[in-house]
Amino acid sequence: MKFSLSWLKEHLSGPADLQTVTETLTRVGLEVEHVEDKAGDLAAFVVGHILEAKRHPNADKLQVCSVDVGKGAPLQVVCGAPNARQGLKVVFAAPGTVIPSSGVKLGASEIRGVASGGMLCSSRELGLGDDHDGIIELPENAPVGRPFAPLVGLDDPVIEIAVTPNRPDCLGVHGVARDLAAAEIGELREPAVQIARGGFPCPTAVRFDFGDEAPRSPFFAVRLVRGVRNSVSPEWLRRRLQSIGSKPINALVDVTNYLTFDRGRPLHVFDAAKVKGDLVVRRARAGESFLALDGKTYALDDTMCVIADDNGVQSLAGVMGGAATGCDETTTDVLIESALWDPLNIARTGRALNLNSDARHRFERGVDPAFALPGLELATQMVVDACGGEASEVASAGEVPYRDLIIDFPVAEVRRLAGLALTPAEVKAPLMRLGFRVSGQGEQLKVAVPSWRPDVEGKADIVEEVVRIIGLDRIVSTPLPAVATVGDARLSLVQRRARNVRRTLAARGLVEAVTWSFVSKPQAESFGGAKPELALANPISADLSDMRPSLLPSLIAAAQRNADRGVADVAMFEVGQTFLGDRPEDQRMAAAGVRRGTAKARGAGRHWGETALPVDAFDAKGDALAALSAIGLSAGAVQVAQGAAPDWFHPGRSAALQLGPKLVLGAFGELHPRTLQALGVSGPLVGFELILDAAPQPKAKATKARPPFGGSALQPLTRDFAFLVDRDVPAAELIRAAQAADRKLVTDVTLFDRYEGPGVPEGRVSLGLAVTLQPREKTLTDAEIEAVAEKIVAQVAKASGATLRT
Repeated sequence: MKFSLSWLKEHLSGPADLQTVTETLTRVGLEVEHVEDKAGDLAAFVVGHILEAKRHPNADKLQVCSVDVGKGAPLQVVCGAPNARQGLKVVFAAPGTVIPSSGVKLGASEIRGVASGGMLCSSRELGLGDDHDGIIELPENAPVGRPFAPLVGLDDPVIEIAVTPNRPDCLGVHGVARDLAAAEIGELREPAVQIARGGFPCPTAVRFDFGDEAPRSPFFAVRLVRGVRNSVSPEWLRRRLQSIGSKPINALVDVTNYLTFDRGRPLHVFDAAKVKGDLVVRRARAGESFLALDGKTYALDDTMCVIADDNGVQSLAGVMGGAATGCDETTTDVLIESALWDPLNIARTGRALNLNSDARHRFERGVDPAFALPGLELATQMVVDACGGEASEVASAGEVPYRDLIIDFPVAEVRRLAGLALTPAEVKAPLMRLGFRVSGQGEQLKVAVPSWRPDVEGKADIVEEVVRIIGLDRIVSTPLPAVATVGDARLSLVQRRARNVRRTLAARGLVEAVTWSFVSKPQAESFGGAKPELALANPISADLSDMRPSLLPSLIAAAQRNADRGVADVAMFEVGQTFLGDRPEDQRMAAAGVRRGTAKARGAGRHWGETALPVDAFDAKGDALAALSAIGLSAGAVQVAQGAAPDWFHPGRSAALQLGPKLVLGAFGELHPRTLQALGVSGPLVGFELILDAAPQPKAKATKARPPFGGSALQPLTRDFAFLVDRDVPAAELIRAAQAADRKLVTDVTLFDRYEGPGVPEGRVSLGLAVTLQPREKTLTDAEIEAVAEKIVAQVAKASGATLRT
């Protein structure tokens, strides 16, 4: 929201200067973002008088001017402007002045052998326009030596404030002045709106046509002003609009724009000669299009509210008028419209059409309903004053809604919520200056909320109003009570698991990523999601339309973005929430990681000492098992189920990780080429995803003391076994069987060899297992070792049908 200081002073009396105004605005919650003070920027530029202008002796297009700047003897200035001549009043810049348009500091110079002690300036050099054909020509009565800016009205600072969405009353200068008056830096000027008496009935009727639905406009009113002369606006009006960057168009349009910024009351004007029949407020019809005042044609649908006549749609209600009925210099009869609109419908319409306007900005936040008719009266009077003409009576449909909200407010609420002990009189004063009506005696008040404050709904809002006007600086800082002891750990089990997994995966060379919780619909579909209940009603963009069912799609996309920028060997992980539905129990904490290129755990890239191999499913398996170990699960207890991984993994190069046949912890493997193609990603990529919530909770310990060290002083020993087994039997079955042979002695089983070929029967494979035995009570004898070995062979044979290879 922009306004000039003089514009503000039209609504706020008193001696408050610029600094006082800006400091108070921020103090009451209307944060000042920028102050444009051209008088300060142009303070060094003064009025000069060209006493003499002669042609430069060494240049045909230059002149040597003698310029009086009000400081003793005239100065010699070389100027190339074609309009530089004797007797002209000009804008002069002395050496040392900074030119606004270029930021260059002016210095004394010599041009083609002639000294020049300054500069005569054009509009473009001062940042006041694009005109550079000649220097600025000032009136003949301009006083020599005086600052230039005040003489042409550039001494009026422009203030820009940030208005939060809950304060539509401050989207007009009058509302801003009300807040400043409440802060006691001036008095609010509220002249009564003059009623423009209608001399004849309005020939254009208005009506609603919404069928059985409730109208999307509670109130709509127009009046005709005939016999107007539409031309250039008065100088004061054009200067007001130009000061805030709004381009003047013509008197009729400028009046409506002025009231939009001055009173926060958007209006619209129709050329009455171009309107055929009645004005009807209705829903748009599917297939209708609309040429707006911005020169663009918009396709409408039946969710949008429009103003139409017999020729079709003439205005997109509350957003923008139509070009077909726009006012120009030929307009002689004008219809002025003032209406109220459903804020939600205005916001949806503007968003659907990507159409922004000052009217939409205000209507979707909520305008003052009580000012709908006074705003029409004010606009009528301004049109008659600027353009002449005669006004009709008002034609309207609907009624102005009246919000009768009275809040029972105990004064003690200010102390409870804000820590300020105030008397009833101290509470009443700022509220009444803000336009609230306050009654009651003692500690219990009744507060009537004004029509322009839709954001005030309860007692807490009243406290906020009192505190922001009185001043947050009056709240005494109270330290929190000191805590004598360090508190207990407050992390939940899931939080501790997430922290441990992050540390473990980072230690394995993966870089943590934090991605959006939203993915595109195709990505969600590729990973088992895209349920209707997980689609966002108001997505940030089309690529972020659904809640993610998995962490993998965002990680895969991030890996591809890195590859597109030359970083092909990348390993990343993320720990975060995934969503299977819209219920609380459908939200899960997951950990996932991807590896691409040669980004193995031991390092990425090519090296002269070894062949750089691409990542494979076993790299993802290592990451997944390390993460499970970090949350307290033994890697030996986790079963690897081939063929059970989700569809987005390669069926022959992936597996599920589970505890028993039903408790699935996650999956790992190479991503399916079909999945990568759907995501537009080049592979291969490997990855894993674990559901941390699925892991069983640890058993409660009887004591917090650490368990005794379980090491043994006896030397472990390792025996190798080679088994012949059918090719389709998983090696994990042999490993589990060997571990189960003697759980006290067998501490580790490792697959170290796989062979098929000559010497091995067709359809079978040789698997080599290294079994570690750890005695704890005594050194094992040869007979005891042989007995354990026989148990291992028997257990493996029973579980998998394997035979010992000889």
